[in-house]
Amino acid sequence: MIVVSGEALMDVFAASDTPTGTTLDARIGGSPFNVALGLARLQQPVAFFGGVSTGFLGERLMRALHEEGINTGCTQRLDAPTTLSLVGLNAQGVPNYAFMGTAAADRSLTPETVTQVPAQALAYHFGSYAMVVEPVASAQRALVEREWQRSVIAYDPNIRLNVEPDIQRWRDTLQWMLQRTTLLKVSDEDLGLLRPGLPAAEFAGQALASGVALVVVTRGGEGAWAWTTNTHQAVPPVAADVVDTVGAGDTFQAALLTALAERGVLTRRALTDLAPRDLSEVLAFAAQAAAITCSRRGADLPRRQELQKN
Repeated sequence: MIVVSGEALMDVFAASDTPTGTTLDARIGGSPFNVALGLARLQQPVAFFGGVSTGFLGERLMRALHEEGINTGCTQRLDAPTTLSLVGLNAQGVPNYAFMGTAAADRSLTPETVTQVPAQALAYHFGSYAMVVEPVASAQRALVEREWQRSVIAYDPNIRLNVEPDIQRWRDTLQWMLQRTTLLKVSDEDLGLLRPGLPAAEFAGQALASGVALVVVTRGGEGAWAWTTNTHQAVPPVAADVVDTVGAGDTFQAALLTALAERGVLTRRALTDLAPRDLSEVLAFAAQAAAITCSRRGADLPRRQELQKN
């Protein structure tokens, strides 16, 4: 099983104007929630560790977890509101976000709840603002500390400065995670914030020297790059009629983990020794999955039957 940790929320889109206002379209979301959903749709056993409201929006999130077959044994129900992420799209379908989530359920998880998370899972995925907002950040770190020496730790910073505007907090978290992370995925946009002016290849070299086994830098419409200590591979973008790019990075991560798990190489040793052809095929599978999500509104991640066998 893969355990995904972090936020679950509602992405709220403006659907249409009315005579007196705007119709809103709320959809299940949150970066880690999307990764968990993506893994389930790609037929990977997955559990979700995060705080979910006991209110009606929380009930909708829980229903989605159950319907997708995601294990909720370590999901925490909390008497707190659900975060709302107001999503605006530019002409290219690229989103910007405004979060309403002070004291919300996804930020209120405490370290004591880590005892309910299964031990020695195949992998643990972390990322986004749950890694930098307290008290949930302390819960995330406690789980990382418990597992990083015996399980694969996957990490995607997925920076949201409108939740935590202090970029140094994100940089400190990345630095703390580097020596504990097995698989690091970061967008070129986030890398520009975390390490301004540093070329991706140089950053990858530093991450590998810190102990990361596989570094992947996604580049939006330019494809993706990946490095291990033994190889560097690039994958071109997959053509798509882009509706928006909401959830594209989460889809890439879920598909990346799936392809590695299906090949039986989701271990530190196997990732380090990954053959160039295998890495290239894994990246191509992830890019294909992300393109499908980009062709649909919101984070509507693909199912296994929609993808060619990797």
